[in-house]
Amino acid sequence: MQIVVLVKYVPDAAGPRRLTGPDLRLDRETDPGLLCELDEYAVEQALVAAGTHGGTVTALTLGPAEAETAVRGALQMGAESAVHLLDDALAGSDAPGTSLALAAAVERLGCDLLLTGMASTDGGTGAVPAMIAERLGLPHLALADHLEVREGEALIHRDRDRDTEVLRAPLPAVVSVTDRSGDPRYPTFRAIVAARKRQVTTWSLADLGVAADRVGAAGARTAVDAVEQVPARQAGRVVVDTGDGAVQLVDFLAEQGLVPTPCPPTP
Repeated sequence: MQIVVLVKYVPDAAGPRRLTGPDLRLDRETDPGLLCELDEYAVEQALVAAGTHGGTVTALTLGPAEAETAVRGALQMGAESAVHLLDDALAGSDAPGTSLALAAAVERLGCDLLLTGMASTDGGTGAVPAMIAERLGLPHLALADHLEVREGEALIHRDRDRDTEVLRAPLPAVVSVTDRSGDPRYPTFRAIVAARKRQVTTWSLADLGVAADRVGAAGARTAVDAVEQVPARQAGRVVVDTGDGAVQLVDFLAEQGLVPTPCPPTP
């Protein structure tokens, strides 16, 4: 079984984030990145499926040179190989452009199962897996809380508030998994050392036969017009309870429009 898992290089949520330049793109120089946490769940499910049914796991990413960090992280977890789509023309790609390039790469790789995380922790659209499935003409099982790969099919459980949906699709298929699908494994020291020696295959748009004007800023259907700093948090109000603390609290909530203003007593 050939399994491809998509991984993304994203900003560290604990680090600073800044959009700069005329196109208001993410400042990569002052914004350290890492393998998207949600993608680790997809890598885990890929490794479980490969271990159960036999096969190989290839990690695939798209991004600048630093994005190699993402596939290196997947290699440390246990993926056998990695591919990095690296091309200056990809800079500024939105979801449609990203899905176009990734779909071309998946088609070139060939796979029985394409696994992704539920969304990225930076863009957060969650739309790319569905777009890739549409471009490749494959079924898409989204937001899997539990995944089973069987002979010739993928079956998922999607837990909701009061029930669980069970969906299945024939392979090859695209499956996005949630952070409830199974805890990602921690890389061992030996795996980390071995991953450093693995060669990451680099492909350009020319390798995929994708025109540069269909991706990146040139082909983007969305753009950032303006950004604003989050306003500083204002000091709150301290209620000193001298016997009427509850009344003060209700009055404060009413002033903020969080509770209905009490009606005056009937004379």
